[in-house]
Amino acid sequence: MSGFIVFSGNSNQPLTKKICDYLNIPLGGGMVKRFSDGEIQIEIVENVRAKDVFVVQSTCSPVNDNLVELLLLIDTFKRASATSITAVIPYYGYSRQDKKVAPRVPISAKLVADLLTTAGATRIITMDLHAGQIQGFFNIPVDNLFAAPVIIDHIKTHFNDDLVIVSPDAGGVERARAFAKRLNAGLAIVDKRREAPNKAKAMAIIGDVTEKVVVILDDMVDTAGTLVEAASAIMKNGAKEVHASCAHAVLSGPAIKRIEDSPLNTVVVTDTIPLKNNAQESGKIKVLSIASLFGEAIIRSYRGDSVASLFV
Repeated sequence: MSGFIVFSGNSNQPLTKKICDYLNIPLGGGMVKRFSDGEIQIEIVENVRAKDVFVVQSTCSPVNDNLVELLLLIDTFKRASATSITAVIPYYGYSRQDKKVAPRVPISAKLVADLLTTAGATRIITMDLHAGQIQGFFNIPVDNLFAAPVIIDHIKTHFNDDLVIVSPDAGGVERARAFAKRLNAGLAIVDKRREAPNKAKAMAIIGDVTEKVVVILDDMVDTAGTLVEAASAIMKNGAKEVHASCAHAVLSGPAIKRIEDSPLNTVVVTDTIPLKNNAQESGKIKVLSIASLFGEAIIRSYRGDSVASLFV
C-alpha cells in the first residue's frame, strides 16, 4: 500500500492518527499555519507526485475555517501532481441545508459539494450524511459510510430484552427501522413539532415504550433540544430507561447542560467530531471509534474493492 498517503487537517487529528494506526502507515507530513490576519497557509513536506492522496478533515466547528482548510489542502495536492485526491470527511458540515425550506435560502450542501469538486477532489468518503440525496450533489464518486455496525455492536453488548429503537422525528424512521430489524427490537416514533431552528417540541410517542429500555437513534446531536424533549416524552410514557445514540456529536451551545439535566442515562456517539472538554468530562457521553471503518474504506477505495460490502 505504498502508493497512497494519508494526510490530516487540523479538525480531527486524533481520528486520523487512529486511521493511520489501523492502516499501519505513517501520517503524511504537512504544516497548516496562519498568517497574522488569520489566513490559512498550507505546506506539504513530502512528495505526492503520482500518489493517491487521502486527506482527512471533518468540517465541524469552526466550520468555515475547517472547510477552507480542506479546500486549500485539496488545491495543494492538485498542484503537486497527485494522481487522485480523496477527501475523507467524517462529518460533512452544512449537510442539514440540503433543500430550500423557504423562498430565498441557499442549498448550502450543494454549494459545498461544488467547492470541493472545483478545488480538485476526485472522490469523497464521508459518513452518515444527513440526507442520502446529498451524494447526488457531486459529479464525482461519493462513498457514504455508516456508523451502524459499530453502534449496533455496542447496543447488542449493553442491552438485552425489552429494547425499543425510537426515531426522534419522521425523517429518521427509515434509519430507526433498519436498526430495529437488525436488533430484533421494537420501533417507535416521536411526533415532533419544530417551532424555530434549533428549537423543537416533542408532542407524542407513536408506538409502545411502556416498561421498555429505549434507545433514541439520530444521525447527529447539535444543541440536544430534540433529544432531551424526546427523552422526557418517552419517560412520561412509562419507559424503564432511555438512552441515545448518534454518529455525529456536534454538541453546540447548551447541549452538554441539557444532556446532564435530562433523564437520559447515556448518549453514545462516534469520534467523527472530536469532543470538547466539557463533553469529555460528562459521565453520560460515551465515544465509539469508527477509525477502522474509515481505514477499511480507504484500503478498498485504493485497491478498487467494494466499499458497500462493509455494510451487508
